[in-house]
Amino acid sequence: MTGKPTSTAELQPQQLPPFLVKTYKVVEDPTTNEVISWNEDGTGFIVWQPAEFARDLSPTLFKHCNFSSFVRQLNTYGFHKVSTTRWEFSNEMFRKGQRELMCNIRRRKSWSHSHNKSHQVVPTTGKQEDQSRLGVDPQDSSSTSSSSIYSALLDENKCLKNENEFLSSELGKTKKKCKQLMELVERYRGEDEEEEMDDDDDNDNGDQGLKLFGVKLE
Repeated sequence: MTGKPTSTAELQPQQLPPFLVKTYKVVEDPTTNEVISWNEDGTGFIVWQPAEFARDLSPTLFKHCNFSSFVRQLNTYGFHKVSTTRWEFSNEMFRKGQRELMCNIRRRKSWSHSHNKSHQVVPTTGKQEDQSRLGVDPQDSSSTSSSSIYSALLDENKCLKNENEFLSSELGKTKKKCKQLMELVERYRGEDEEEEMDDDDDNDNGDQGLKLFGVKLE
């Protein structure tokens, strides 16, 4: 008596979404720690420099340079922003040194529900296949709610506001130091001029002496 045959799909390990694989890879990469890295306990990661991430890393990894799109993708896979002062994200199945946990990460049910509800097989275009292979989800816009986008924009605006306040404070300190330096230079310049005038007066007085018919007597 033979048992139930096992399908080929059941024997093969589950293939991880390219977006998760590439995100994990760039977070793990020590050469990009100044831009993106794990947090202190490895339960999440931090994008330290969003502008540099969008400019230098995102085009290579995800074929776009939009940081907001990256944040929306994270929201789609269940990541949450856990800090109001920095771009720190966390997911229970996205942990340092535990790559195997990522197989438990699922996309939002809202997308799968709407996909199954259609009961239609839509031909995939070559462009969509390329986007899926490169880690760019063609259903990104439909799977992300407007509220999550609005929340991400609010967080980004708050971070930019904090950075602007910090830069303004640093600019004020720099201007103050510059003013103090100029005052110091002017003060020393004035003292030098006074010393030169005193030296000239001493020289003039030294040249004067007893003269007879305009001839100086030694």
